[in-house]
Amino acid sequence: MSPKVGMGPVRREQIVRATVRCLAREGYTRLTMKKVAREAGVSQGILHYYFADKRAILVATLEAVSRDLDRRVGAAQSRTGRDPAARLRALVRACLEVAVGRPEFWVVFVEFWGEMMHDRRLREVNAEVYTRTRRLIGRLITEGVAAGRFRPVDPPRAAAVVLGLVDGISLQLTFDPKAFSLAEAARFCDDALGRYLAKETP
Repeated sequence: MSPKVGMGPVRREQIVRATVRCLAREGYTRLTMKKVAREAGVSQGILHYYFADKRAILVATLEAVSRDLDRRVGAAQSRTGRDPAARLRALVRACLEVAVGRPEFWVVFVEFWGEMMHDRRLREVNAEVYTRTRRLIGRLITEGVAAGRFRPVDPPRAAAVVLGLVDGISLQLTFDPKAFSLAEAARFCDDALGRYLAKETP
């Protein structure tokens, strides 16, 4: 069954968003093509036209969630000006806000990580996502070092440290929201990154 002309992007988005909701409710092991089709309000024929199997839907869903997070980060950074330190804080804050406001996004990541341990292709997709994110953070750190805002560090390694902090705090906000508030989480990260990247005083 072929879709109507021009409906492709709309249908894919519809299916991906339905998959996010299904994953948040039931997890990947209980996910079926039938459930996704029902949640998306499309026939199974339409679903199979776009995605061969639920592995393909999982990949598309991770990529869509990652793009959405990138857009949120970009929007937050656009309000900070060009200061690298402010842009880095905006990146961190945007990720933490997603953990609080859209926890299902982080559920997608967790479900994906569980499956990728047994699937080389999924590991490759995850590596692509993380490589792109480390590069983004690394560019900010490079700019901060050049501007004298950060101490001299190796940008790729420092980016991995920053990403590890963001992932760890975001996951705690997602799965243990009573442990601390968003404001407290932002302060944790600001303090940790401030200490890690601060220039040494003579």
